[in-house]
Amino acid sequence: MKTASLFRLAVGALSALALGSAFADSKPAELKIGIATFLSGPASVFGVPAKSGAELYISQLNAAGGINGVKIVPTFIDEGVGADKMLSEYRRVVQEGDTKVMLAAISSGNCNIIAPVAEDLKVLNIMWDCGTEKVLEEKRYRYVSRTQANATTEMVAAVLYLLKTKPDIKSIAVMNQDYAWGRDSWELFRNTLLTLKPDVKIIAELFPKFGATDYSTEISRLQALRPEVILSTAWGGDLDTFVRQAAQRGLMKSSLMVLPLAESSLERLGATLPDGVIVGARGDHYFLHPEHKDDAKLNSFVKKFREKTGSYPIYSVYHMVQALDGLVAAYQKAIKSNKGQWPSTEQVADAMHGLEFRGLTNTVKMRDDGQGLEDQLLGVTKKTATYAFPTLEKISIYPADLITTPVGQKSPEWVKTIKPELLHNSRIKQFN
Repeated sequence: MKTASLFRLAVGALSALALGSAFADSKPAELKIGIATFLSGPASVFGVPAKSGAELYISQLNAAGGINGVKIVPTFIDEGVGADKMLSEYRRVVQEGDTKVMLAAISSGNCNIIAPVAEDLKVLNIMWDCGTEKVLEEKRYRYVSRTQANATTEMVAAVLYLLKTKPDIKSIAVMNQDYAWGRDSWELFRNTLLTLKPDVKIIAELFPKFGATDYSTEISRLQALRPEVILSTAWGGDLDTFVRQAAQRGLMKSSLMVLPLAESSLERLGATLPDGVIVGARGDHYFLHPEHKDDAKLNSFVKKFREKTGSYPIYSVYHMVQALDGLVAAYQKAIKSNKGQWPSTEQVADAMHGLEFRGLTNTVKMRDDGQGLEDQLLGVTKKTATYAFPTLEKISIYPADLITTPVGQKSPEWVKTIKPELLHNSRIKQFN
């Protein structure tokens, strides 16, 4: 009996050793990740800097030993080739490249397409920049999460800032790109604005095609209608083109412009933007962030990014770094839960939910539905002698939990329940 017991103990010990070795052997030599961003077309002015940010971050991470000794090897996918070709390349990278992690994508339309595919492929997909709120509100995913805010958070903050700046607004028009983001963001902005200021008149809703190069028709109509406020959630090359043409025609002299995504265009547009334009940063992403102006992590990255590219980082760069910081934090959390062993894709995907981490600016909290909570920064443009482009003054930062739809609710309806008291919430930070 004693001999049999010793034999069983020996077998158990050997089995445990073998099992531990098996877990140790599962640690890869490298972690392959795919990253979708616009590398061509008018949106490349937004996507290429994000690629540069990823390359800089990954090189620094790998130089420091990677994730628990595993270095990251990225493959970049061009969103500019169109949704069908991009999705085909996405599948190829995952299925043929033995890629376990994907960061995709910028376009809201692409995120809507990719999310169910990623779930079917069982690949961890971090939506690193797209804003559509619908993708995580209409379906629950295990493998798909988003490490930044959605359109609801961004549009509610923009409305609050507008009403703080111009509380007596009587008329507004919108000029947005005609695709998922342009339509969804306007619906959210409109519903929020009419809830808090129901007497505002909407006098034009204009939706030129994505990638348009001529806005003369829209500008002429806006000049004829003379709305007090013009909203545009356009971004990238589309926004740059619209602003330049609008400035040439004098449109911004007669209407207040609200551009919730224009932080990414400030340096490119230079002196084209006049003082007083309301600008958002899609999060609290700004190289002159008032709460992080002396922060070593932010300042070091800004300096190295400028050395690499000759430009200041824009919010797409911050979102890319934020997604990578979230990925690293999720792996570290999963490794700890796995008693130091390299985790499975499922373990990392599960670790993304409920995660809390910091990118380059304020802390991001991941909800159980995979949606990240991200504070929002807005300000107005002001030309100074320090920079060759306008910077932001009269900055406000809105806490994410105040302006994000609760889990299980739909944003277009939830924003209709917002109370006017939110305009004066003491947690909204103001920097003058």
